[in-house]
Amino acid sequence: MNQLHKKLSDYYPEMVEIRRYLHQHPELSFEEVETPAYIANYHKNLGHEIREQVGGRGVVAKLKGAKPGPTIALRADFDALPIQDAKDVPYKSTVDGVMHACGHDGHTALLLVLAKALNEMSGQLHGDVVFIHQFAEELAPGGAKPMIEDGCLDGVDVIYGTHLWATTPLGKIEYNEGPLMAAADRFKITIQGKGGHGAQPHHTKDAIVIGSQIVQSLQNIVSRRVDPLDPAVITIASFKALNAFNVIADKAELEGTVRTFDENVQAQIQKDMAEVIQGVAASFGATAKFEYVPGYPALINHEKEARFLHGVAEKSKGIEEVEHAKPQMGGEDFSYYLRNMKGAFFFTGAQNPDWEISYPHHHPNFDIDERAMLHGATVLGNLVLETFKD
Repeated sequence: MNQLHKKLSDYYPEMVEIRRYLHQHPELSFEEVETPAYIANYHKNLGHEIREQVGGRGVVAKLKGAKPGPTIALRADFDALPIQDAKDVPYKSTVDGVMHACGHDGHTALLLVLAKALNEMSGQLHGDVVFIHQFAEELAPGGAKPMIEDGCLDGVDVIYGTHLWATTPLGKIEYNEGPLMAAADRFKITIQGKGGHGAQPHHTKDAIVIGSQIVQSLQNIVSRRVDPLDPAVITIASFKALNAFNVIADKAELEGTVRTFDENVQAQIQKDMAEVIQGVAASFGATAKFEYVPGYPALINHEKEARFLHGVAEKSKGIEEVEHAKPQMGGEDFSYYLRNMKGAFFFTGAQNPDWEISYPHHHPNFDIDERAMLHGATVLGNLVLETFKD
């Protein structure tokens, strides 16, 4: 473990260089071309077995150890977001309206350099390592599912992954022995009323009033129909009904997301939403179309692997604290891997202690303390080495 940490520390400047290059050249989900080519070329130079265009745009590389043993997979995502980079830094995004606002550039950089370090230690490895570089984590249906269907987990015994977490202090690892991130669904409601003159509301079926009533009524599902001990969120994120100032809207469109951990709660909310939406619309003499699109399932760690992760992280250099995390309502398609295979996912603290403001993920000023990449790579690498010891 100490040998690996020394190698990673020596290669840390390269890790930063890779991350900053990727940060300057981001690519949106399902539009990644140069990034997977860059990743594949890096692994080719290391002599790894390579599969490209896995599931669409994914890259899978394999490092064979000197002796037989288990096969462990490590995953990093590499897509960016449609956000304008507002940071004043030398490595600012050069692509207008696109930036790495979630740390995927750092995930890729740390996994590539970890692959390099482990490659140099291949003579000591009692097993094989599969490096899964995944496209399109940010946009459902995501890249994990098609990559799995295309065989990225074939022959793998266990999988681990991490997310650099900008609101968790540097040096801290957070995990859970069970649910860690929520199922992330989306929905759209289209209300059809009857428009008219703003001075004659009695001749209309005001789509804005109907939509507003639906927004209020949907909140009662979580507060009055779902067990208080079951986490759930219904969020209306968009409400569109554009008209002149003196025109009552005949149509309104609402979009939002539902977050849950339990599949029964997820199904109940979908059913209740449909009943509420149709009931409110009918009470106004209007109609409503409800479209519900399931997203990523909840990310639930396997208990044994999560405990193993805890023990390895506590012994890893640079890690000051390891603790259970409260489950996050954000979504992550690493959940698909854990539905097919045992493993665990964890957060690596990336909050710079000297920054006055630490901006959250998906913010135009988002950034990470790059030293977190060294921590994430160290823990993932030690998981490999300790797995092979067993």
